[in-house]
Amino acid sequence: MMKLRVFRIFIFVSLLSIYSNANNKVFGIITEEGSNTTISNVNIYDDDIGLVAVSDSKGYYEFYSDSKSLILYYSIEGRPFIEKQISLENDYNIDIVFPASVEELSEVLVTSINRKTFELKRLNDVVGTSIYAGKKSEVVLVNQSMANLASNNSRQIYSQIAGLNIFQNDDAGLQIHIGGRGLDPNRTSNFNTRQNGYDMSADVLGYPESYYSPPAEALEEIQIVRGAASLQYGTQFGGLVNFIIKKPVKNKFMEVISRNTLGSNGLYTNFTSVSGTNKKLSYYAYVNSKKGDGFRDNSSYDSTNSHLFLAYDFNQKTKLSSEVSYLTYLAQQAGGLSDNMFNQDPFQSNRSRNWFELKWLLYNIKLDHKFSEKTNFTLNFFGLNSQRNALGIRYNRVDQIDSGEERDLIKGDFNNYGLESRILHNYNFLNKKSIFLFGLKYYKSDNSSVQGPGTDGFGPNFDFQYQDYPYYNNQSNYKYPNQNISLFTENIFYISDKISLTPGIRYENIRTESDGYYSQINFDNAGNVIYDNTVFENKVRNRSFLLFGLGSSYKPNKYIEMYANASQNYRSVTFSDISIFNPAFVIDPNISDEKGYTVDLGIRGNNKKLISYDISLFHLFYNDRIGFTQIVSDDGNIKSQRGNVGNAVIFGVESIIDFNLNKIFIRDNNFIFNYFINTSVIESEYIKSEINGITGKRLEFVPKLNIKTGAKIGYKNLLLNIQYTYLSNQFTDSSNSVESNLSGVIGQIPAYDILDFSSSYKLKNYKLEFGINNILDNHYFVRRATGYPGPGIIPSPPRNYYITLQLKF
Repeated sequence: MMKLRVFRIFIFVSLLSIYSNANNKVFGIITEEGSNTTISNVNIYDDDIGLVAVSDSKGYYEFYSDSKSLILYYSIEGRPFIEKQISLENDYNIDIVFPASVEELSEVLVTSINRKTFELKRLNDVVGTSIYAGKKSEVVLVNQSMANLASNNSRQIYSQIAGLNIFQNDDAGLQIHIGGRGLDPNRTSNFNTRQNGYDMSADVLGYPESYYSPPAEALEEIQIVRGAASLQYGTQFGGLVNFIIKKPVKNKFMEVISRNTLGSNGLYTNFTSVSGTNKKLSYYAYVNSKKGDGFRDNSSYDSTNSHLFLAYDFNQKTKLSSEVSYLTYLAQQAGGLSDNMFNQDPFQSNRSRNWFELKWLLYNIKLDHKFSEKTNFTLNFFGLNSQRNALGIRYNRVDQIDSGEERDLIKGDFNNYGLESRILHNYNFLNKKSIFLFGLKYYKSDNSSVQGPGTDGFGPNFDFQYQDYPYYNNQSNYKYPNQNISLFTENIFYISDKISLTPGIRYENIRTESDGYYSQINFDNAGNVIYDNTVFENKVRNRSFLLFGLGSSYKPNKYIEMYANASQNYRSVTFSDISIFNPAFVIDPNISDEKGYTVDLGIRGNNKKLISYDISLFHLFYNDRIGFTQIVSDDGNIKSQRGNVGNAVIFGVESIIDFNLNKIFIRDNNFIFNYFINTSVIESEYIKSEINGITGKRLEFVPKLNIKTGAKIGYKNLLLNIQYTYLSNQFTDSSNSVESNLSGVIGQIPAYDILDFSSSYKLKNYKLEFGINNILDNHYFVRRATGYPGPGIIPSPPRNYYITLQLKF
């Protein structure tokens, strides 16, 4: 009751204090030299706070500022940006004239413009109807990453995000696996994953795994907000990963981009997009297909990923958009390996009958409305209808030869929808600027998971064979009707021009249900059924709670910011934790939710655009962390058990430093020369556990040292990039086992290092890209899978090549 009263008082005080603030207005008209034609969709950036306005269809723009002086940048695709410095004592009229000729910009100049945009965006306190003030937030500008985009190479794409631990076990990037700070990277399940601001995982509460990810070639940027994102986006410990798809091209009815890639192991990908604007209607669509044989036997794949976005601007205040995404793929899975098998031949496979199929439909309708210059409103209605089918042999002993019997089949059906609304208001409080955000979210899912006998054949037949195998041992059928209602609010209080505080509260009401049955079937030594029982279960978990957080920011000047925040986190037990039979491990029947908090303290900024940096300390506390321990089963064998291991702490230093060597030494706009070093040093420890031998042990998935470093060199239209990655060893279970078991599920992941090279050359409408991943051809692995595509060690790709030809017209 006390927490609820505090929550009500906070909202009342914030709402009571909302009234307008009279700042000076900056306005003008943007035209083209000679013709006086007005130019729309020009982005206007304030050097301190980022994007402040966009010119309308008549070339007009306006915004308000309480600063005494401003450095403004006017930017539109295909033209060099214009920089203006103004002194501001009253309303200020400044008209901008862009040169008439739209020159063909070199790749180096385009990259420089993008870097300017990136530098301006990363310090924004507010983006749309989201607040990032005082939070550790990072942005990946995908086109700048110089990565193998055709295969979604996460190691390169996220190279400048500090501390990420990445699983990379296929050469096509069919799934994205991102973790960090001791969080399991498997299918990015410890982050709240979104596409253009709406949920995209299977079930945000019951099964937050991201089988779907948009192709990197379609992305404009990736926004990452660490643990403090729990207040606005949900309760995950990792925070937010938000994939922002490219916007429709302006001032063109149609633009077509076609990218074709050939690579090692039979890789072929095609990415084709169309984009344009016609008066008030704009659109963006793409189709991405991938085919390949894989770098192991029995690992071929075929996928198609498509997307359509439509937007209609009713007027300057109201915009309606809708989008739909559909991914389908079929992949053969080569199975996992034991340590001995990996040491003998890391690319062998003894599973030729394992298959995985995915059909993933996402949709969203969004309303943007500006009530006034100070009040913005957004409303998202989103949903997901998807199926995931996994078929194959999953012996606990992974070196056991497939004897050809019926295969294990697991079918998941995911159906959910949600509604999320936000209102953001600028106002004055005690004669100081303040920004208030309030939002609510309703989420409803109706999912199911069925496990039973598949066929004894070789192909991808995903039909159950109950008639042929009525006494198959692993049979279950569950439904998961989950519901979530949440309210959240944050408020930026600007104590002065340099200091801000951002308190926040989130209220969660969560209902998760598991309704179904599983079979208990025992046989005698002759294979006759001696016990056949069906166990029915109906488990309902209701919980309501509040999460609190506080962020602060200090900006002594426009080149530096010191930030700090502390936020509570929460993660509910998933239904895969409680109802899927897996021969590689058992589930503790008393498994419960995880709770904790995250603290960040950091400094970020740039030194006159010569050096940009973000250096931070973090502390993450876990209560009832879920993981694996070793137990003695009833038959006397040692087996892995998944359950609540104990309380744990994770703390460390994360840093990313980028040196603009061209600006320091060369000072020639035809060149680009950057060097970066991304480092994280992390310690972790279980501080309390009821399980013997756990207290004092390191946490799983925590390499003590994680380094990514590299350089980008360019001259005019030629760009080259080299990147080195090193991760020290890490454990996969709480007992810190170094040696593996028969299933390969537990044991150490040894230290590894990788060297990658990429390049590009642009000639008018053509662009050629070439790269080599894992140049040194190191044999390594980063994952011990507990289920499909294992169980066991899943090896990572050896040296591989790619070449991409892009045509834009």
